[in-house]
Amino acid sequence: MADSDTPDLPRLLPDAVHRSVHPGTALLRLETTHAREGILDGAWWPRSRNIGAELPSLISALTEHLGPVTRVGLDGSAWDELPTRVMVDDRVVHIDSFPVGDDTVLITRGEGDLFSLLLVPPDTSPDAARAAMARAVRADNVTEARQILIDTGGGMPPAPA
Repeated sequence: MADSDTPDLPRLLPDAVHRSVHPGTALLRLETTHAREGILDGAWWPRSRNIGAELPSLISALTEHLGPVTRVGLDGSAWDELPTRVMVDDRVVHIDSFPVGDDTVLITRGEGDLFSLLLVPPDTSPDAARAAMARAVRADNVTEARQILIDTGGGMPPAPA
């Protein structure tokens, strides 16, 4: 049976490491195995702290690869004006705000299938963001999101010019 024929299992993403990015698309990487043994299931690098502009493209990308997303958990203090729900592709997605730090995003699919994504801060340099995202999606990753950001330079504010 093909992955697309099994709605309860996450669909695997292509093994291509790099794809061209079109304006308005989410910068997202997901682990490409069914094992989900690492601490994180993927990584997201939004372009801004405007959740209304950033979240719909993330949800659309996740829905395409994982199936319908029902909830998103975020640290409300890390975003400009966090709503309680958004409409994406004619579906309501509920947003939960938790004071958990802005280094992770929790995605719920269905009734309780939870995915944890590293959240790369928008002002992170491209090299640091790529390094953090690559480390987050390694199947053997046991490093927590905050430490990945620190180790790769993504958790630090940009140096003054």
